Amino acid sequence: MDEGHTMTSLPDVQPGGIAEAYAGRSIFITGATGFMGKIMVEKLLRDCGGIERIYLLIRAKKGLDPAQRKDEYVKNLVFDQVRENHNDRLAKIRLIRGDILSEGLGLSDEDHRELIENVDMVFHCAANVRFDQHIRQAVDINLNGTIRVLALAEQMRRLVSFVHVSTAYCQCNEAVLEEKYYPAPQNPEGVSKMVGLLDDDILDLITPRLLNNLPNTYAYTKALTEDLVYQYRGKVPIAIARPSIVTATMREPFAGWGEGTNGPTGLLIGAGRGVIRSMHCNGEYLADFMPVDITMNAIIAIGSERARNSRKDEVMYYNLTSSADNPISWGEVLEGGRKVLNENPFCFALWYPDGSIKSSYFYHMLCVIFFHYLPAYLIDFLLMLLRRKPFLVKVQKRISAGLTILQYYTTKEWIFQSDNTKALYRRLSRDDRKRFYFDVSEINYQSYLYDFILGARKYILKEEPETLPKARKLLRKLYIMDKIVQVGVYMFGLWLAWTYIEVVTGSIQFVFDAAITGLRGNVPSSSDPVRHGL
Repeated sequence: MDEGHTMTSLPDVQPGGIAEAYAGRSIFITGATGFMGKIMVEKLLRDCGGIERIYLLIRAKKGLDPAQRKDEYVKNLVFDQVRENHNDRLAKIRLIRGDILSEGLGLSDEDHRELIENVDMVFHCAANVRFDQHIRQAVDINLNGTIRVLALAEQMRRLVSFVHVSTAYCQCNEAVLEEKYYPAPQNPEGVSKMVGLLDDDILDLITPRLLNNLPNTYAYTKALTEDLVYQYRGKVPIAIARPSIVTATMREPFAGWGEGTNGPTGLLIGAGRGVIRSMHCNGEYLADFMPVDITMNAIIAIGSERARNSRKDEVMYYNLTSSADNPISWGEVLEGGRKVLNENPFCFALWYPDGSIKSSYFYHMLCVIFFHYLPAYLIDFLLMLLRRKPFLVKVQKRISAGLTILQYYTTKEWIFQSDNTKALYRRLSRDDRKRFYFDVSEINYQSYLYDFILGARKYILKEEPETLPKARKLLRKLYIMDKIVQVGVYMFGLWLAWTYIEVVTGSIQFVFDAAITGLRGNVPSSSDPVRHGL
């Protein structure tokens, strides 16, 4: 565990299940409108029916009162099962108007009073997950936002659990990542004050020095935030969950559900549409994916475990990772994804999806120039001739920026230790292991990749299964076109070689002749007086 503290001895099997631990409890969740937050709320409503209330911190939306905002929230298809089978439980949701960017979270006096009097457990999931965010925005949301949530939690009279959702990659400079406390590279509160005082130009100059080889402002601010949370030990009962790359659902509420195009999902869609043809990646390195339902089941279990531990001065750490216990390489992931995409293509593609990974950065950049940017400029030029708005170069620039961020993680490898997480799973009852499954060895990557891609088609691109025959016809046409272009390029190369072979060979012969003549001219003859010492 963290420095100076060890994990309290716990029984082999938890006394009472996870649902019982939440019975009669009131929960406060930040980031509930996000990808992970929705899955957490849905799971708590579906499988922890005895929960008293779920408070969700949500920003005000123009033109919508809280009741309308709640209706809009629970209409998300993620809540379909809850609406059908447990509709009465939706009344347990209570929206709290506020903003993690505002002082005091922007809470009204009435809401503030209700929270500090009633909340038993806090799940702090809100974060800025954009890796390329300017340091000011990253600090304000990830670090300052956590300061504000901790200040509120410190006042909660019934608080038994504060779970901070971090990331497994907040200490990327370490080769082995343990479930323990890591000091931040700088003082978190000092960085918070400094960023508030300096202007953007100065911050841009010092950001590389602050990051100290961490890959982006997301990892940096998450490292600062973990240290900040650690400083509240003894005041707040803390657990820190560190998930790796969180991806679409494996099983619940239905397989393959996801939102947004960050990380691997964006790579998948870009490759499937033929706009990503090359990726810098070491195919032998292990990928580390955590389906979002597995991740949130683990975090819910962590919340109940923290509530059972009466020691406030102990910080409990959990790495939620898969590579150590169910390894799969990046090469296997990408090859498996390619096979599924060939059978289940997208309805729209600019070119036949036939990219590949490159371990050589130089070779990768050559492919980017020839297969990403040159076609993009050509198509945009043709669009301009047709008096249409060009767009592909802009798209490729965004893709390149995204790939640059992702490729940091595909060209490095870490060893994640997850003994605490595995011990927690072993202590669960048989029933809880079924209902709140988070054993990563259960992930079948072949079926998971299939569901992932079908889910991206349906839930992100809004392409229903009925569109697959049409998409497959398009793929066949793109395949034929791709082969025609390849043959055309080869034929053009041969024509150039045939046309200019005499010029090329003549030039080479001229160079050789000139070189030989020069060499002969420099060799002394037998009559050379110097040769005879005269």
